[in-house]
Amino acid sequence: MSNLSETFNKRKALVTYITAGDPTLAVTGKLIYDLEKAGADIIELGIPFSDPLADGPVIQASHQRALKKNTALADVFKLVAKARRKTAIPICFMLSYNLIVKFGEKKFYSQCVKCKVDGVVVPDLPPEESRVAGRESRVDQIAFVAPTSSEARIKLSVETASGFVYLISVAGITGKQEELASNLVRLVEKIRKYTGLPVAIGFGISTPAQAAQMVKIADGVIVGSAIVDLIGKKKTGAALKLVASLRRAIDA
Repeated sequence: MSNLSETFNKRKALVTYITAGDPTLAVTGKLIYDLEKAGADIIELGIPFSDPLADGPVIQASHQRALKKNTALADVFKLVAKARRKTAIPICFMLSYNLIVKFGEKKFYSQCVKCKVDGVVVPDLPPEESRVAGRESRVDQIAFVAPTSSEARIKLSVETASGFVYLISVAGITGKQEELASNLVRLVEKIRKYTGLPVAIGFGISTPAQAAQMVKIADGVIVGSAIVDLIGKKKTGAALKLVASLRRAIDA
């Protein structure tokens, strides 16, 4: 069992997304430790890209800020390697497949292993194109399941996945949402028909109440835009307080 899967066995998992290099790589490095102290179980690092996929304006803006600081994938690998001196918290990358191709696929997964990156989420890589290099590296390949996915599509997506399944809570882009998809219970049930992997729900979750609601039907929640928004407004302290409040709500 991978580090990611084991994390979900300990308690309902809180996955926190931040964009690497926003506002600087030094701040990102500190945030990894601070988010863990605040109650995060898994850190999801978004790798800056000029055209981020499925992301709303908040995360798009964070990518632009990071790119202005010339944040590159190689820099993020160095950041994770340095972080590993102090923490073993599972770390995942979310990035475009274009960045993997540019870096070199075998080299990318080799660096993931070397730097102890636990998992990879590639939103624009369909399950039909599941990469052999990723499977051979034993870096977890995290599957996306959308609220509009058919049962056949769900089966195809999760049968090549490892680590956990990322269930998207809304049909659309990331960002705070007042209402989440009404069919999430049914979707979780369908996912569980085809895999024993933990299921984490993300996209649109921004409040403790929403997080508490989601962990009643899934194994964890993923929160990104609400945290990134506060970081972008230079309210890092408020972001960490939000994470702490999410942790309390999940554990209640």
